[in-house]
Amino acid sequence: MFYVGLDLGQRRDFTALAVVEREGRELTVRHLERMELGTAYPRVVERVCAVLGDKRMAGGARLVVDATGVGAPVVDLLRAAGMVGKMTAVTITGGERAAGQGERWRVPRGDLLAGIEVALEAGELKICRGLKDAERLVRELERMDADGGGGEHDDLVFAVALAVWRARRAEVGLGVRAVLGF
Repeated sequence: MFYVGLDLGQRRDFTALAVVEREGRELTVRHLERMELGTAYPRVVERVCAVLGDKRMAGGARLVVDATGVGAPVVDLLRAAGMVGKMTAVTITGGERAAGQGERWRVPRGDLLAGIEVALEAGELKICRGLKDAERLVRELERMDADGGGGEHDDLVFAVALAVWRARRAEVGLGVRAVLGF
């Protein structure tokens, strides 16, 4: 099963896309992508649809979108593009507990970051070294660890965090189907 995390930015922050494959308890970052600053949201939607349309993900991918702020209208664009039933909308909060139902959730920022940290420490999260932005992701993770909140950019971290959060929620029954690997 694949989980595609989408962290939205535009003028000052990058939009980032991450594909995480889940096989058993192991999570592997298979794709990372940062879109150019200023990328229009309709173009972001086109790119997301192209990634989800990859034949290797047929029938076994879930999009997890940052629905905070400008994310809400982008979620609407994604629904209009056919992502209904394939998408989880996550509003990132400063709260203490995740809450939601179905495919609409409010998740504390700390929960998203802790999910990556726990998965890395447990050896459950792997990052393919051959990915163009793998080193950038590692630097973002190190900055977040060093300063407790993120550095100049944290877009790749949050794209992966969204995917990891949803993949781990599948363990407790949010109703996803398992498929064979990438």
